[in-house]
Amino acid sequence: MKTVHELIGRLVALRHDERGLSQSTETAIYVGIAAVVALSIGAFVTTYVNQHLPQP
Repeated sequence: MKTVHELIGRLVALRHDERGLSQSTETAIYVGIAAVVALSIGAFVTTYVNQHLPQP
């Protein structure tokens, strides 16, 4: 069990990087990614619906 705890400790230490981005920068990146995903889904749904509508 000690080996498992040491492994988890090392993994946590790897994730903790003092030279990383600030929290506000990370948040801005996540918001940008979410916006791109939302726009992509919207474009896909719009295209799908327009292709499956009956033509007059």
